[in-house]
Amino acid sequence: MVSIRQCQRKFEIATRLAARSGYKNHATISDPSLQAPPQPIVETFFTSTVLVAIAEIGDKTQLLSFVLAAKLRRPYPIMMGIFAATLLNHALAASAGAWLAGLIPSHFINWIVGASFIGCGLWALKPDTLEEHPPLFGTGAFVTTLIAFFLAEMGDKTQLATVALAARYDELTAVVLGTTLGMMLANAPAVWIGEALAGRINMRKTRWLAAILFLLMGVWSLAGGIEFH
Repeated sequence: MVSIRQCQRKFEIATRLAARSGYKNHATISDPSLQAPPQPIVETFFTSTVLVAIAEIGDKTQLLSFVLAAKLRRPYPIMMGIFAATLLNHALAASAGAWLAGLIPSHFINWIVGASFIGCGLWALKPDTLEEHPPLFGTGAFVTTLIAFFLAEMGDKTQLATVALAARYDELTAVVLGTTLGMMLANAPAVWIGEALAGRINMRKTRWLAAILFLLMGVWSLAGGIEFH
């Protein structure tokens, strides 16, 4: 006569065999409620970082970094000021992009974002100049950089790109962190190495590379290659 212990043992063996055969995994995957939703965080972060880093080279805010580094000669507070100004500015820009994405129907967002990227691409071909000397507020390198950089970034193409990226992607935090990292990657060498580095960068080729990337993103959006939610 089979004991209860033997039945339990046979049940455990059968359960292990079923698990090895993939039955349990198959049941889990076939259930839509148990499927993990797509998480494009890495894609969002990488795209935001690369696009803004390239677009920032030769931009007026990078030129501002050169000027601030030469005038203030305090790289650490300057870098902290650039980081704080960019994080605040791009958080506001990304919030505006996400708000627009929720307000406007997706098919209109498709066209708006595509046109914005194409506009950034054409804008990238135009050499940037710093028309005015950055204001020196007499309040230290950090505060001076924070205010000057924040104001210079207002209405800039990298800010517009941040709005478009936030409208494109659902991951608002990844957009802000990615664009901020892109700005830091472009401006850190400007602060630390200064004009010696600027003379070695082919600004014309860099502008064309940024323009091509923006134009490709714009065409892809207009062609419906990007899904909006």
